Amino acid sequence: MKIKCPICKEETVWEENPYRPFCSERCKLIDLGAWASEKYRIEGEDIKGESENGDKGDEEDNAGS
Repeated sequence: MKIKCPICKEETVWEENPYRPFCSERCKLIDLGAWASEKYRIEGEDIKGESENGDKGDEEDNAGS
């Protein structure tokens, strides 16, 4: 089966492709980097007590008191 790489749009094969759904390790790493830099985000509600940057705020500071 032939598919298009979601990063570069180049046509590649699905079978025996260790990087699928990408065409190469390069495209796979580009996608991973986009997730790591928060270019991609999954919408949802914030977890109670966590700020946008992931800090727990005062909850963690008061835990040992």
